[in-house]
Amino acid sequence: MDMKQIKTLVQEFDASTLSKLKITQDSFSIELEKNVGVIAAPVMAAAPVAAVAAPVAAPAAVETAVAAAPVHTGDMIVSPMVGTYYAAPSPDSAPFVKVGDRIKKGQVIAILEAMKIMNELEAEFDCKIVSVLVSDGQAVEYDMPLFAVEKL
Repeated sequence: MDMKQIKTLVQEFDASTLSKLKITQDSFSIELEKNVGVIAAPVMAAAPVAAVAAPVAAPAAVETAVAAAPVHTGDMIVSPMVGTYYAAPSPDSAPFVKVGDRIKKGQVIAILEAMKIMNELEAEFDCKIVSVLVSDGQAVEYDMPLFAVEKL
């Protein structure tokens, strides 16, 4: 598997309801597991963890379950870095954007925390938010889709 396939697999796994996934293909092996815990807030945080795994007897069944995860197509706003996604400037503030909002180029749409530095994510073009693809406080990867948008 190449890095693009691994990134896609991790994104689909994160969006799925699966909590564990093991895949072995030739000499390559990967194990993904979500750290799912009950927290006081209504939003559940789940972060994928990758590690080397033992061989799996039936990878075809696992691939079928992963393929059932929704795949987003069309225009996207993606993460420019690895970090933690925050939808609002503070926990008690309203989110920067919500589904249906019309966004202007340069408008702040989220905060990405990387190495204890808060980075404002600005829209690179005028658009309408179709879907928010990540939850507040979720760990995000480089080039991971954050918002499905419709360019204006």
